[in-house]
Amino acid sequence: MTEYRRAYIPGGSWFFTVNLAERKTSRLLVEQIDLLRSAFEYTKQRHPFRMDAVVILPDHLHCIWTLPQADADFSTRWKPGMGSDTESRTQQTSCNM
Repeated sequence: MTEYRRAYIPGGSWFFTVNLAERKTSRLLVEQIDLLRSAFEYTKQRHPFRMDAVVILPDHLHCIWTLPQADADFSTRWKPGMGSDTESRTQQTSCNM
């Protein structure tokens, strides 16, 4: 497995690309856009961040986030199970974010 170097800079901005596990035939992100929106909102309520930009495509997404000045932990925000009921619905649809 590849070891990544990550710069954890409080208040920093990051560009992310997130792909679905089964990308070739999936339209999950656009078909379940309300669920995705809810997952982002749930996470932002518990671990604040500013979403500077986002592009949602059928099988992957791109976004730029900026964290609060005293916070550098972007990893927690991407962990599976960002939301309570969101987690169970996401697992049912085989989406790995």
